[in-house]
Amino acid sequence: MSYTMHYDVSRFEALDIYLFKEGTHTKLYEKFGSHFMEREGRNGVYFSVWAPNAERVSVVADFNAYDDWAHPLKQREDGSGIWEGFIENVGEYVTYKYYIVSKYDAIVTQKTDPYAKYCEKPSKSASVTYNLEGYSWKDAQWMGARAEVNGHDKPMSIYEVHLGSWRRKVEEDNRYLSYRELADELVAYVKEMQYTHVELMPITEYPFKGSWGYQVTGYFAPTARFGSPKEFMELVDTLHRNGIGVILDWVPSHFVTDGHGLATFDGTCLYEHQDARLGYQPQWGSAVFNYGRNEVRAFLISSASFWFEKYHIDGIRVDAVASMLYLDYGREEGEWLPNKYGGRENLEAIEFLKQLNLSVYKKFEDIVMIAEESTAYPKVSEPVYLGGLGFGFKWNMGWMHDTLKYFALNPVYRQYHQDDLTFSIWYAFDENFVLPLSHDEVVHMKGSLINKMAGDENQKFANLRALYAYMMAHPGKKLLFMGGEFAQYREWNYESSLDWHLLESPRHRGLHEMLKELNRLYKREKALYQYDSEHAGFEWVERSDNEHNTISFFRKSDNSDETIIAVCNFADRKREHYRVAVPKEGKYKMIFNSQNSRYEGWSHDNEGIYESEKVLAWDREDSIQFTMPALGVVYFKLIVL
Repeated sequence: MSYTMHYDVSRFEALDIYLFKEGTHTKLYEKFGSHFMEREGRNGVYFSVWAPNAERVSVVADFNAYDDWAHPLKQREDGSGIWEGFIENVGEYVTYKYYIVSKYDAIVTQKTDPYAKYCEKPSKSASVTYNLEGYSWKDAQWMGARAEVNGHDKPMSIYEVHLGSWRRKVEEDNRYLSYRELADELVAYVKEMQYTHVELMPITEYPFKGSWGYQVTGYFAPTARFGSPKEFMELVDTLHRNGIGVILDWVPSHFVTDGHGLATFDGTCLYEHQDARLGYQPQWGSAVFNYGRNEVRAFLISSASFWFEKYHIDGIRVDAVASMLYLDYGREEGEWLPNKYGGRENLEAIEFLKQLNLSVYKKFEDIVMIAEESTAYPKVSEPVYLGGLGFGFKWNMGWMHDTLKYFALNPVYRQYHQDDLTFSIWYAFDENFVLPLSHDEVVHMKGSLINKMAGDENQKFANLRALYAYMMAHPGKKLLFMGGEFAQYREWNYESSLDWHLLESPRHRGLHEMLKELNRLYKREKALYQYDSEHAGFEWVERSDNEHNTISFFRKSDNSDETIIAVCNFADRKREHYRVAVPKEGKYKMIFNSQNSRYEGWSHDNEGIYESEKVLAWDREDSIQFTMPALGVVYFKLIVL
C-alpha cells in the first residue's frame, strides 16, 4: 500500500494562525494533531505540530517502520512554526510520533503528539490515530438542564474517584475496571449513594501510575488504561443519563519531564521556561508552563474547551492553583525570580487563569470551574470584571485543616479549641467554597479519615459520623474521597481496590447508610444549599459554649419555614434536657440524628417531634428541649401543617 505524502492540504486558515499566535485560539484540537481527511478521492491522515525551533520534523509510525526520512512534514512559510502534511491511506489505530531534529546542536527527539486524542496504553508512549466522531450521545436531556445542577444555589455533593483503584477485578490478576465496566458499576453505586457529581482524578494520559494522573503527557487524550476515548464518552454519557454530573481534575500547573512529553519539545524549552527558577517545580520534579507565551496559553485553553465540547464534561477542578499564583511556591530562597515589580505573584499565570475562565464560561455558561487553591489569595471565585480570577468555586482548605485538627482531639481538650470550628464562618462567604475531604488527606502517612478521629473504635465512628453531619450542614458544597463513605481503615493505595469487604461490618455499613441518607437529605432540603455562598443562608444560634463542646446554627433558604436547625455536641457525654433556640413557635421534627441506632449509633432519643416553649434560650424567646446525644449532630425542621 502506498503512503504518499502531500503538502497541499492544510486545516489552518489565516485567522487560525493569527489567533494561535495571539494566544486566543480556543479550538486548536480541530487544527493540530492527526485528522482523518480526504484528498482528491483518497483517504488519509493530516498531521500538524508546532515546533518553531526544529530543523526537520517527520512522522514516524507503524506504516513506515519508524523511518525518520520516509514522511517529512513541511514547515509553513508564515512564521507560525507549524509543520504539516497529509499521508494517504493511513487508517485508524495507527501508532505514531514526531521525529524532531532541532536547529540547535542537532538535538534529536521523538515526541508524542501534544494534541493526540488517543495514546498507547502505558508504559508504551506512542500517539494513536483515532476518529472521535460517530459516538451517539444520549444525554440531551441532561445537557439541556445542566444549569439547574451546577448553579451556586443548587446542591453539590461530590464523590472524588480514582478510577484505577475504586474497584478492581481481584480474581483477574487485580486488573482495572474498564470504562464500560465503570459505566455499570460506578454509576450504579454513585446513584445509590445519592451523590450529585463525581470528580475524576486526572484521566488525561500520563506515563507514571504512581503520579495518580497529575504528571500529564496527553492533554487531549483520556488514558488508555481503562479503554478507548469513545468508551470514556460512554461512561460520561451513562453518568449523565443517571442524573450525575462529571468533574475532571485538570493540571495546567506543571507537566511531566519524560522524554516523549512536552519538555524541551523541539530541542528548546518551548512549553516551559528555560530558566529553572521559573520553569521547574522542585517539589514535584516537573516542568512549569510558560504562561507568558501566547501559543502555550492557547494550547491549555483549547485543552479545557476540548473536554467540555467533545466529552460533555460538566466541570473542571484546576489542580495546584497556588503553585501557579506564586513564583516562590515550593522553592527555597534563591530558587525563584521575582516579578517585574519585585513581588512573588506570577503575573503571567494570573492573567492566564483569568483568560481561561473568561473563555470557557463564555462558550459553556452552565459548566463549573473549581480552583484547588490553598492560600488566602483574594477573589479566586469572583468574576474577572470585579477583579477576581473568575473561578466558580474554590476548595476551602482552611476549613478542612481546622476541622480535622479539632476532630483529632480528645473531647476533654476540645473546649480549648472551639475556634477551630467557628473560625471558618468568619470567611465562609468570602468565596464560593467547596468543603473538601479529598485524597490528599488519606495518603503519605496521614492516615485514613476514621483513624484521624479521637477515641476508641466506637468513639471514632461516632466522631466520623458527626464530622460528616457537621460538614453537610456547614455552608459550602461538599466533596468526599472514595472509601471515606464506609470508613476505610487503611490509607488509600492507588495499586489496590478499596476495602469493600468492610461493608460486612455493622459499624462500617451503618456509616455507609448514614452518608447515603445525608446526601438524600441534603438534596431535599433547600436550606442546606440555596445560600451556600451568602450570609443570608447562615445564622449562629450558639457558638460560645466551649465548656460543653457544643455549637448550634440555622441554615436558611428563601422560605423561613424551611430553616434547618443544626445542633452539634462534640463532647463524649450526652446532655439531658438540652435546650436549643428555634426560629419561631411551632412543632419541630428531628429529621436527622448522627447517633441514630440505624447507623450503629447509641442514641436513646433517636428522631421525634418536639413542641416549642416560650422559654428563653440564647436570646431567643422560643426553644425546644431534648436529649442531646454524645458525639452527635442532629437536625430539626419546623412541621408545617
